Amino acid sequence: MAEHTNRLIHESSPYLRQHAHNPVDWYPWGPEALERARRENKPILLSIGYSACHWCHVMERESFENESIAGLMNQHFVNVKVDREERPDLDHIYMSAVQMLTGQGGWPLTVFLTPDGKPFYGGTYFPPEDRYGRPGFPRLLQAIAHAYGNQQEEVQNSVGQLMQALQRADALQPSSALPAAEQIGEAAAKLARAYDAEHGGIGQAPKFPNTSVLELFLRHFHAGGGTAYRDMVLHTLRRMAHGGIYDQLGGGFHRYSVDERWLVPHFEKMLYDNAQLVPLYLCAYQITGDLFFATVARETLDYVLREMRHPEGGFYSTQDADSEGHEGKFFVWDRKEVYEILGDEVAQIVCRYWDITDVGNFEGHNILNVTVAVDQLARMFGRDVGALRLLLGEARAKLFAARARRVKPGRDEKILTSWNGLMIGAFARAAELFGEESDREAAVRGVEFVRRHLLQGDRLLGTFKDGVARLNGYLDDYAFCVAALLDVFEAVQERQYLDQAVQLTDSMLAHFWDDSAGGLYFTSDDHEELIVRTKPSFDGSIPSGNSVAATNLLRLHHYTGETRYLGHAEAIFRLFAGPMQQQPFAFANLWCAYDFYSRKPHEIVIVGVPATDEVKLLLEQTRRVYLPNRTVVVADPRDMSLVPAVVRGKGQVDGRPTVYVCRNMSCSLPVTAWKDLEPLLR
Repeated sequence: MAEHTNRLIHESSPYLRQHAHNPVDWYPWGPEALERARRENKPILLSIGYSACHWCHVMERESFENESIAGLMNQHFVNVKVDREERPDLDHIYMSAVQMLTGQGGWPLTVFLTPDGKPFYGGTYFPPEDRYGRPGFPRLLQAIAHAYGNQQEEVQNSVGQLMQALQRADALQPSSALPAAEQIGEAAAKLARAYDAEHGGIGQAPKFPNTSVLELFLRHFHAGGGTAYRDMVLHTLRRMAHGGIYDQLGGGFHRYSVDERWLVPHFEKMLYDNAQLVPLYLCAYQITGDLFFATVARETLDYVLREMRHPEGGFYSTQDADSEGHEGKFFVWDRKEVYEILGDEVAQIVCRYWDITDVGNFEGHNILNVTVAVDQLARMFGRDVGALRLLLGEARAKLFAARARRVKPGRDEKILTSWNGLMIGAFARAAELFGEESDREAAVRGVEFVRRHLLQGDRLLGTFKDGVARLNGYLDDYAFCVAALLDVFEAVQERQYLDQAVQLTDSMLAHFWDDSAGGLYFTSDDHEELIVRTKPSFDGSIPSGNSVAATNLLRLHHYTGETRYLGHAEAIFRLFAGPMQQQPFAFANLWCAYDFYSRKPHEIVIVGVPATDEVKLLLEQTRRVYLPNRTVVVADPRDMSLVPAVVRGKGQVDGRPTVYVCRNMSCSLPVTAWKDLEPLLR
């Protein structure tokens, strides 16, 4: 068979380059493809996916590498391939269209467009022949080509209905009133009804981490909503960390579980999941003091440093589900293999601990998951608990070393600004709690990477690969980076990070804000014109740019005293007030932001020389407390410029490091000892 090369060979996206040798005459999204479609009056076949997507690989093998199917595609369509991680703007529009058409979405996303980019039909994965209740792809291609050529009236009707629906979806009108504070608890209670009491998590299979929902539960617990909300989160986090969704040997979480008990994951690992789960495990550690939660956070961060960091400090996007053409092959084990590596005596214990059997729990192989507590295991084998922990640790290291010799899953080495913001924030939060230099350095170097490669003046670019940064930044790039800068500022207490957060926020408001209805568009005012300009609101596997921006604006208001930031945050809440109350699951992170707004932060100011042991100790003690809404400033008495207005003029007591805790524009009496400070934070 002749070797084909198409235009995707010139792209930087690893996902697009994976398709560069398909016999399909692929184009990247851009003027060349759109112009050809217009010139030849051909419909566009738009295929959207990402490099770690298992079913994207399946559809490529079955259809895009098939000469006869590729021939049909090339004859009837202008074929366009898009990496959803590079172009979330396109993905958001066309995914919404397919969800409106079919009631469901997912990747690979397959959408048929008119030459001017408007959708008229679509779906997700299509098999090469009729199966799974889905039409075979060749049959579908011929039907679509026939409809486009011979039933233009029906095609235009479909276009008109979809365009109206897409425009309506983003035409929200703001509410005259903000939600009542008690509605935060009502939202949490509605979400709690979907909680799985047996296995933890929300809903049944497939099961996603739903970090925003779990964070809302912790906030509601903190606000006095009852210990049940705390317990739901702790139970979920334990079950996830014991399940196959967590990499028991290498640390880090896979994307989701296909079953309700967190056993069989979709094996890809996404930067954004790990970036959001780390802070949640850190919160659980603050609340309980249980080292189990700290250990999971630590192992996850270590995985990211080991596997997902660019030499200059940025973070890669994803690791594939497949290796050697098989899903999960890198991660699964056979019992015989474990015995060969560890010897009979140790292997017997390890196989009981990690549920490794001859039959297996996944297609004849074993996904490691914990089914027995260490103290129970010690009783079963008549071992000392401490000695058994040591034995398991040594066995884990040996299995990890053996696994490292396998063919690794592919890694998508493009660096996305938004996801890097999430990961930098996770390292900053860990640096606060653990006090480890490696975490502080990872956060600071991450910011430096973004500054060096992805920042041009006060504007961000969206993606970096092979030394080249490109694509106009999206709302998520700005919102997630500002959140990261505020987290790094709180962790290292250097003014430059706060100043940069202000600069990027002002740029975001200048280019993304909707002056008429409020809220932020996903694309800037100088972005390529698309068929609609969307305003993202749903908190999905990553939170929406609007919900993260709302929290940022509130944090900046409390740090700078600027009332315009408060006004913009309130405008976001008013815009989404109706949908927030109707669909709390889709707005869980926005409810978290509203909790910050309605309860107001503890504004903690430590007046003292930053490098002294006394100040460091007070900071360390303060950071151990679970306090979801807070700002922290260390104010050097030699330079009191960085002090919230409410604390201006307040100094040290008897020359000692002195703490003020302010809320709602009033401050506590100054305190100099932890025994007096702790009650103010509880």
